[in-house]
Amino acid sequence: MPFELPQNLVPALVTFVIGFLLASMLSFLRSRRSARNRDPRDDRIRSLEAEVRVAKNAAQKGRDELESFKEELEEVKAGIERRDNVITEQQTKLEHAAQELKDSVIKTRELRAELAERATENVHAEAKIREVETELSVAQASQDLLATGVLDYKFAHDEDDEGENPEVSGAAS
Repeated sequence: MPFELPQNLVPALVTFVIGFLLASMLSFLRSRRSARNRDPRDDRIRSLEAEVRVAKNAAQKGRDELESFKEELEEVKAGIERRDNVITEQQTKLEHAAQELKDSVIKTRELRAELAERATENVHAEAKIREVETELSVAQASQDLLATGVLDYKFAHDEDDEGENPEVSGAAS
């Protein structure tokens, strides 16, 4: 053997391995005995630690849900605000259109009244024109008849006429 161990090393190694085995066996036996004689407070601590871990996980899930609800709430608020703006714009347009309609109705009524007044004036004017035309045609016909000599007026002398207009009384005689 090319490699030789020193003589005192072999017993030291054997002693170390035996000590390790004895320590492992003692540790195993103690753990079995301590498992049988476990303090109930240790169990309570372990269960509380487990409950804390579960509670932390639930709290984290709750925080995550809260964040998602906050984001959803912000989206809903923004949607409501946009809808309110649209409604406000529509109401403004509706009020403006209603005012324009009122103004238009008032103006239409005024125009109808003016049109009725003008139509009445027009009817009166046409009646006057017909009356004047009639008088003119009668005057023209009378003048034509007088000019042709068809009509010959014989005037009787009135005493009243002589004092007022001597030409008429002289022309008639």
